[in-house]
Amino acid sequence: MQIVQFQSALTKRDYRRLAEALRRHPEVRLRAYGSYDGSITNLDFLEHFPELRRFSADALYHSLTNIEGLRFLPDDVESLTIGQTKKRLSVAPLHRFKNLTHLYLEGQTKDIDVISELQTLQSLTLRSITLPGLSMLHPLHNLRALDLKLGGTKDLSELPNVGRLEYLELWMVKGLSDLSPVADLASLDYLFLQSLRQVDTLPPMNRLTALTRVWLETMKGLTDLSPLRDAPQLRQLALIEMPHLAPDAVKPLIGHPTLTTLRAGLGSKRKNDAVAELLPLASDGDWREPVRL
Repeated sequence: MQIVQFQSALTKRDYRRLAEALRRHPEVRLRAYGSYDGSITNLDFLEHFPELRRFSADALYHSLTNIEGLRFLPDDVESLTIGQTKKRLSVAPLHRFKNLTHLYLEGQTKDIDVISELQTLQSLTLRSITLPGLSMLHPLHNLRALDLKLGGTKDLSELPNVGRLEYLELWMVKGLSDLSPVADLASLDYLFLQSLRQVDTLPPMNRLTALTRVWLETMKGLTDLSPLRDAPQLRQLALIEMPHLAPDAVKPLIGHPTLTTLRAGLGSKRKNDAVAELLPLASDGDWREPVRL
C-alpha cells in the first residue's frame, strides 16, 4: 500500500499541492500522524482533499480534539483509520460513508453503533475497544476480515453470524477464553491468535473446510495441538514464541495430508530441530500478514 504522510500541520499552499498530486494517484493513502508539535488538532485540512478515497488519522493521541473535518471527504471514501485520542470522540460522522470497505478504529467507542450502518465493509479492525458482544456486526454481510486487538470482547457467540469471514485475528483480548464459535466459520481461510492468556483449548476444526493457515503466537495456555489435525485443508502453521511446548506437541500432526509449511518457534534451536525431525516440512516464506481484501 502506498502512503503519503505528514506529522505536522502544513500550509494551505502545501495542502493544495499535495491534494493535486494525490488526485493523479487515487490509490494512495493520506496519513496524518504523530503531531508531536501539537499542530494537528482537527481534520479541517481535509477541505483541500475533496476527492480523497483513503485516509488515516492515527498516533494523534494528545493533539486531535475532533474529527468533524471528515465532512469534507467524498461520500464514496473506501478506507478510513481513526486512531486513539486522549478524549474519546464521536464516530457518528462515519455514517454517511456508505461505500466504505476498510475501517480501523482504535479506542473510539462513542456512538460506535454507527458501524452497523456501514454495510459495505469488507475489513474491520477494532483496537482497544470492548463490545459486549458482536450482534452489532450482524448487518455487515460483506465482511471478510475481522481483527479484534486488545479490548475486552469476551463473547464471540455471534461470530458465525457476522459476514463471511475469511480472516480472523484475535490479539491480546482481555478475558477471552472461549474460542468455540470459531468452529462454525465455514469460510475461514486464515486464523491468527496471539497472546490470549486464558485460552487453553483450540476450537474443533473438522468443519473448517476452507482453513489453510493458522498462526499461533505467545499462546501460553495451549498445550494440545490435536484439533489442528482435523482441519482438512490446513497447509501452513506457525508456532511462534511458544517455549512452553515440547517438540512432542506436534506429533498429532504427523501425516497430515495437506500440511506443507511449519514455522516452529519453541524457544531453542534444539527444540526447533526436534520438531523438524518429527515433521520435515518447509519452514520458509513470509506469510504472517494476510492479503488484505
